[in-house]
Amino acid sequence: MIVTLVPGADPDLVQRQLSGRGLWVRRYQVGQDVQFYIEPGSARVDVDALRQIQGVGSVASVPSPHPLVDERVGPVDVAGLAIGGAAGPVVMAGPCGVESEDQIHGIARRLSEIGVEFLRGGAFKTRTSPYSFQGHGEPALTWLREAADSAGLKVVTEVLGPEHAPVVARHADVIQIGSRNMQNSVLLRTASAEGRPILLKRGMAATIDEWLLAGEYCLAHGARGVVFCERGIRSFDASTRNLLDLGAVALLAHVHGLPVVVDPSHATGRRDLIGPLTLAALAAGAAGVMIETHPEPGSSLSDSSQALPLEEFEALAREIRAFDPEREA
Repeated sequence: MIVTLVPGADPDLVQRQLSGRGLWVRRYQVGQDVQFYIEPGSARVDVDALRQIQGVGSVASVPSPHPLVDERVGPVDVAGLAIGGAAGPVVMAGPCGVESEDQIHGIARRLSEIGVEFLRGGAFKTRTSPYSFQGHGEPALTWLREAADSAGLKVVTEVLGPEHAPVVARHADVIQIGSRNMQNSVLLRTASAEGRPILLKRGMAATIDEWLLAGEYCLAHGARGVVFCERGIRSFDASTRNLLDLGAVALLAHVHGLPVVVDPSHATGRRDLIGPLTLAALAAGAAGVMIETHPEPGSSLSDSSQALPLEEFEALAREIRAFDPEREA
């Protein structure tokens, strides 16, 4: 954004006005002509308001590449439950994969008692190895939906391919797009056309702009709303599974005004770090968290090292509720 002053204006006065609005400015002057360049990372402001500053002649700005995302600031409504905005943090929890009908019903009952809002679990699993557990497919979607309904929970689950979008949409309240598919434009279009809210996980090497543009795809093709999910990005250090980018969480929440959920389970791959990073994410502005939990993590068919035992998850849930004392645990 470039702010150009009228001849004879007081540059120092205008600069103070701009800085007072949270803008980082760089001043350029050629002869009597003065312009201010607004640095990236400045606060979001109304361009028309800048034009009203005494001494400002014109304001030139580049159109946003994601106007629909920019317009959708505030919470996303999921069947009457708000995610983001002034609403308290939501909790999405459950096993990495839906392993059996009995298992998911038992977990759903326990999560409902704890105060969780969303039951998560993969019916279709995308795995690094083709020999790992790939999920039970459509039967698992039925188990997931029935378990959630019986426990009064909402469902968030991942769609892997365009051909699965209709059946996933019939069973899910929120359709999850995984990190590997964040830039799969065909899947983004097909899943969004089902008219459900989308939980959009950040790609493991995606920039924030690429992430926002993936959200634009979703809104442009019919998604009822987009909840962004930070799940860690790939780094050079193998101490944790990924690098949890809390700076991105704060940026989306406080600068863009968007609902962002954090998945500390996939970010770290270590159950001993899930607790502190969950609380750090909420402090950074996250609208909720997505956490893997399992009654017997040692026997989990996928991601056993990052699944919290239900007892530990219950203790963490009480700490999460401290961020929203008005909501009953």
